[in-house]
Amino acid sequence: MFQASLLDDDTEERGPRPLSSARRTPLAHGAWVDHLPSWIPGADALFERLHASVPWRAERRRMYDRVVDVPRLLAFYDEDDPLPDPVLEEAKAALDAHYAEELDEPFRTVGLCLYRDGRDSVAWHGDRIGRGSKEDTIVAILSVGTTRSLLLRPRGGGGPTIRHELGHGDLIVMGGSCQRTWEHAVPKSSRVTGPRISIQFRPRGVR
Repeated sequence: MFQASLLDDDTEERGPRPLSSARRTPLAHGAWVDHLPSWIPGADALFERLHASVPWRAERRRMYDRVVDVPRLLAFYDEDDPLPDPVLEEAKAALDAHYAEELDEPFRTVGLCLYRDGRDSVAWHGDRIGRGSKEDTIVAILSVGTTRSLLLRPRGGGGPTIRHELGHGDLIVMGGSCQRTWEHAVPKSSRVTGPRISIQFRPRGVR
């Protein structure tokens, strides 16, 4: 069961906090990460609305010699699709404005993942389907719901693993070469019992 944060501000009219408050951490190989805790006011209410209204779907994928269940539920909104909540439209507009100079294009698609409890996860990967395999890009992730660990490590090893605890409206933005030269994951956790929704904003041609 989802437990709301005692620190969450449900005054949604103020909109997202200024992205100029984000703290940037340079990484190796030309990658960087911006982090802004509690970016979205009213994040717990947003979680409840998305949890109830998004048409979540389960997927199965081939892994080596067998087909397995994807350990999370998914939804995807292409660039011409209306987003499922006005707050996500506001978030996308704020990201477009703040990263316009670095990205040189707007964010086009929005993917959502529902991690139902600590048994749901995503393995080590980079968003390298499409342009992300060859070009620098920016992927922004808004987390609502129960806090989960997002880990980053250099692709191929040889460096430290970086941990961010994300939930209740926190934002992390991975830029530069991050998708090509680093990997990220949400590991399983026996300590987590509540659900989390990850909302990923990506430019066209990056998955």
